[in-house]
Amino acid sequence: MRQQLVNVIRAKGIQDEKVLAAIGKIPRHLFMDSGFLDHAYQDKAFPIAADQTISQPYTVAFQTELMQVSPEDKVLEIGTGSGYQTAVLCELGARVYSIERQQELFKKTSKFLPKLGYRAKKLIFGDGYKGLPDEAPFDSIIVTAGAPFVPKPLLSQLKVDGGRLVIPVGDDVQVMTLFIRKGPKEFEQHEFGEFRFVPLLEDRN
Repeated sequence: MRQQLVNVIRAKGIQDEKVLAAIGKIPRHLFMDSGFLDHAYQDKAFPIAADQTISQPYTVAFQTELMQVSPEDKVLEIGTGSGYQTAVLCELGARVYSIERQQELFKKTSKFLPKLGYRAKKLIFGDGYKGLPDEAPFDSIIVTAGAPFVPKPLLSQLKVDGGRLVIPVGDDVQVMTLFIRKGPKEFEQHEFGEFRFVPLLEDRN
């Protein structure tokens, strides 16, 4: 079934073999609520706790491919969610720092990911809009929820020479956007079509 899923996302245009291998290896059914187990290897998003979703595997693969992750890369993930994207990044050998705004999901993934053997460098309960300045710079940053705007702290926390931010930007529908940092204040921007994500929550305090 996992191989079937890999075939589906390859047919949709994902070419990075390392990303495809990671998707093929991860037991996605373990990241989902029991009511959806029969559908775990379909290329669809499903609800999880706290009104969030586990992203469609194609979307996970698409974002990961844009990041161009190499082993030992320092990666910041905004929105741990179910932990599925975190697991993909760990499979690719990245040193993952992941921030989650929902206490329920944070508690769950903090216990669950290490049990499966996925050890992020750090799982943090906090506000993703602020990034993680104490750990910057990052080789790449991925945002796994729809952001109405691009948070400036995330751009400033990218590695100056070639750091990559992958972020879905927009309100109801998001445009997948890639920023590549070319200098202290220089960024190259690329857009990759429309996606739908749950909103990125900001700490209002």
